[in-house]
Amino acid sequence: MLAIDVKQLRKQFNVQKNREGLKGAMLDLFKREHTQVTAVKDISFEIPQGEICGYIGENGAGKSTTIKMLTGILVPTSGHIQVNGFVPHKDRERFVQGIGVVFGQRSQLWWDIGVIESFRLLRKVYRVGEADFKQRLDELVETLALGELLNRPVRKLSLGQRMRCELAAALLHRPSILFLDEPTIGLDVVVKTEIREFLKRLNREHGTTILLTTHDLQDIEALCSRVIMLDDGRIIYDGGLEELKARWGKGREVQFQFNDPIPNERLEALTGGLDVRWTKENEQTAKVWIPLEINVSDVLSRVVGTTDISDIKIFETSTEEIVREIYRTGSAETDQQRADANLDEREPTARAEAVRS
Repeated sequence: MLAIDVKQLRKQFNVQKNREGLKGAMLDLFKREHTQVTAVKDISFEIPQGEICGYIGENGAGKSTTIKMLTGILVPTSGHIQVNGFVPHKDRERFVQGIGVVFGQRSQLWWDIGVIESFRLLRKVYRVGEADFKQRLDELVETLALGELLNRPVRKLSLGQRMRCELAAALLHRPSILFLDEPTIGLDVVVKTEIREFLKRLNREHGTTILLTTHDLQDIEALCSRVIMLDDGRIIYDGGLEELKARWGKGREVQFQFNDPIPNERLEALTGGLDVRWTKENEQTAKVWIPLEINVSDVLSRVVGTTDISDIKIFETSTEEIVREIYRTGSAETDQQRADANLDEREPTARAEAVRS
């Protein structure tokens, strides 16, 4: 069974146009003008149960609008949505029993009361039995180290402490799907690592499906095997993270620190017959660029086995660089794929010309 099934999903908003100047402001009082903005443009995707999927895009790409439709906050303009077998905005009461939601910039906890009191109120909202609530709370308190926080008002928590409490609040009723919208925004490195480890454990031990939107691509690399990339309301990539790296990676660089000066001729001779490129940084330091089709181990075996080396560093194209390049071009297709597509478009014409001749 699919956890999330989306087909041709579209969301449009009517946005008021504000005219300039005092005259324009007076006119707006009596006759307002609106323009239609399409935030999500006929997107389709499926997420099976138990998957952790990253949903990424630049500001204004349509990520949060999609999440709000998937959680029933917004009603789609058109298209089909099913989450856990329910249509979110129609079957809301039964639907919310199976999902958990964490918005990084919004809280579901009550600001001026103790954390434990917020948890008890949420127990009643989700109609969780007292015994189940106690068992689940004990698990979450131990896993997320919340013991010292339970009796503090939410307003006295640090951002990292509050985010751990937000995760616990979203999981008190054992949802099968967890929606996370910027869950690590503003957190320090240590807290981010703790939250990532918790989410991986949650997915591994309970099979919880997680849909994660974030601008921190380290979250994506740490958690997600699949990425859906949005640009201007459209999906421009849907596939594996490793496939994305393989398709868009520019190769790898290996930096060698030699114990003794080494001439360029010697470097070229070491990798003769391989399509690699050497650059010298100084007399004892050199970098070799290795295309993706060549194994790094082949180059390392030639160099390490015949020279005296003090240090080696390997640099790969980062996910952040890849995503930046995709957004710059506006497409997840590589130059070769675009060339192949153009060739496919030209082939029928070429065949027709051959028949006429």
